[in-house]
Amino acid sequence: MDLTQEELVKKLDMHKTTYTNYEQGKREPPFELIIKLAKLYDVSIDYIAGLTNIRKSYK
Repeated sequence: MDLTQEELVKKLDMHKTTYTNYEQGKREPPFELIIKLAKLYDVSIDYIAGLTNIRKSYK
């Protein structure tokens, strides 16, 4: 989607610091966030988790 981190955290309704901690592996993202990301990017949760390279719809 070519979003900046600022645009993404606005869409996810969270603080930038919190998201940065998820990206850097300092904190584990909650499952609810994984679902939001899957819907936003229209990919499967398996794709987000790195369990597959196939970008399937989350549906």
